[in-house]
Amino acid sequence: MTGRTVLVTGATDGLGRALAHELVGSGATVLVHGRSADRIASTVAELERAGGEGRVRSYEADFASLAEVREMAERVLAAEERLDVLVNNAGIGTNVPGGGERMVSADGYELRFAVNYLAGYLLTEQLRDLLSRSAPARVVYVSSAGQAPLDFDDLMLTRHYNGVQAYCQSKLAQIMEAIDLSELFEPGELSANALHPATYMPTKIVPSPMSTLQEGVEATYRLIASPELDGRSGRYYNGGRPTRAHPQAYDRDARARLAAISKELTEAV
Repeated sequence: MTGRTVLVTGATDGLGRALAHELVGSGATVLVHGRSADRIASTVAELERAGGEGRVRSYEADFASLAEVREMAERVLAAEERLDVLVNNAGIGTNVPGGGERMVSADGYELRFAVNYLAGYLLTEQLRDLLSRSAPARVVYVSSAGQAPLDFDDLMLTRHYNGVQAYCQSKLAQIMEAIDLSELFEPGELSANALHPATYMPTKIVPSPMSTLQEGVEATYRLIASPELDGRSGRYYNGGRPTRAHPQAYDRDARARLAAISKELTEAV
């Protein structure tokens, strides 16, 4: 990965932080995103001590605010000459935060849909040209095996809120976006894939871990760097194994509807 630049969202904790360490160790320049200035500074210092001095830069934004996402993208475009990989990793779980209560973003959107999906959608849209100019580039979506179909009549779950449904539909939306993005570019220019990195890794949003962080890091790093995946795009992986996502991911009409709604929601703020 020497000479390549990778932006990892949600890089100050859990999988994102461990992945940033792996990338620094491989020689990559790592752009660390987080929403807390203190945690960003701690992560950057840790990565520099691990050998990344001169190859770590930071970007702060609260993904519950689309205005902050857009401002962050503008800072990246102004400062970075290239972007080889974007890892859309930032996210929140089924009950953390909120304890199972419905919450909304700064823009009034259901919080899990906003943070897990809409923020990454907007960031990717804003950085798409930079990625394309850095070809061959990759976009990796850290999704989940927990997927639920989107109810377009109640996308914000105002009538029947459930944290599991909110989380799972946001994760399916990521996969749908990956497939859409894969169809806009030749794989040699820009590839987009999604994955379930590992089951219940020990992060702050998981109450009872089952897998190790290293399992998730290895699966995600493979999508970032493996030459075996050159030319492969629009796929969903369970760990290192290609598999099928929820059937709605392959419904072209559903994806078109989601894309139209996403464009409308992100342009409205």
